[in-house]
Amino acid sequence: MEMWTGGQFQKLMIGAIAGDMIGSVYEHHGIKTTIFPLFSEGSRFTDDTVLTVAVAESIMEQKDYGTTMREYGRRYPLAGYSALFLEWLYSPNPGHITVLAMVQPCASAPLV
Repeated sequence: MEMWTGGQFQKLMIGAIAGDMIGSVYEHHGIKTTIFPLFSEGSRFTDDTVLTVAVAESIMEQKDYGTTMREYGRRYPLAGYSALFLEWLYSPNPGHITVLAMVQPCASAPLV
């Protein structure tokens, strides 16, 4: 597997975070135009950014996905998580089945 350079990875992460912030004011509104301001007063990072950074750290540092996602989720509790994710996040006995169902594409990602 070919690895990205640090600069390539940084660009990917910045693009993902910027896209999340740009789209945050339009989420659940079904916008159908490509003409809109990139950033507005209400732009913010969402649960997508928080969990993307958590998964990236898990991969880079070879950490457990669930543990890292819980750490980040609890650090940013108002990022806009679903009720199911919040239930898992604050469960005293979290299982891997629930969270893996929510992040299925990441479940089989190899640790690098």
